[in-house]
Amino acid sequence: MITNLPSLEKLPRQNASQVKNKWGDVVRLVRRSGTVAVTSHSSVEMVLLDAAMYQQLTAEVEALKAREKTVLDDLNARFNERLAVLQEPAAAKNVAAVFQAKGKLARRPKAGASF
Repeated sequence: MITNLPSLEKLPRQNASQVKNKWGDVVRLVRRSGTVAVTSHSSVEMVLLDAAMYQQLTAEVEALKAREKTVLDDLNARFNERLAVLQEPAAAKNVAAVFQAKGKLARRPKAGASF
């Protein structure tokens, strides 16, 4: 399951001076809320998150990478199967026959078993 993260605008904020001078308070805030935006001149510079959240995010990224690799491997296998068919000696002959027919069919096409 993908972790729902709040947007930067909704995170509790601490400016860089508070982080430096009141580290203990910042750590407690991170533990309580899960994440804290660190600001400098009212602009978010970074986000602090607790270790459990970080581990969860990295596990989700790894799962997504594994799923992506599976999908890409499947696509690659299907491509290679199709390419092998197209590289058979009869394939060139069949393509040439299609071009020579100039759109005329030797027999009527079937629309399916139910027709």
